[in-house]
Amino acid sequence: MRKALLAISAILAGVGATSPALADVASDKAAITARLQRWTEAFNTRDATGVCDIFAPDLVSTVPEALDGSHDAICSRLSILLKKPELQLHYDRPDIREIIVSGDIAVVRLFWTLTARKGATQSMDTEAGMDIFQRQPDGRWSIARFISFGTMPNKVLQ
Repeated sequence: MRKALLAISAILAGVGATSPALADVASDKAAITARLQRWTEAFNTRDATGVCDIFAPDLVSTVPEALDGSHDAICSRLSILLKKPELQLHYDRPDIREIIVSGDIAVVRLFWTLTARKGATQSMDTEAGMDIFQRQPDGRWSIARFISFGTMPNKVLQ
């Protein structure tokens, strides 16, 4: 009987060692915040590949110019924008108002401030957004859905 209990204990200890740890909400929030900050750095350095890295392959986005944007569509638009040498673009770090994590889904409510300059004309605008992140098979958090809207259009980008 004692040998059987020891064997069961050893098996259960092995199962516990190979089972994934319970989600740590604080670590998930930190990972999501870091992804958003890396996106900002990529955008500000005109790194189109880095900009698109945050988006899940099955991304669906809703922005004023494109109500049902896909991963390819948003990455194409951003790549074209970043290639315009006459534009100076800068996003401040996002103003993250809240992150709600539930399992492999997280909802982020945030505000972005973009400064755009073309020649002597400069415009700054703030857009509100809601990003839905999903933990990907590789463990990274990626934006699967997002909606953004500004209260006034950026005059330089019109």
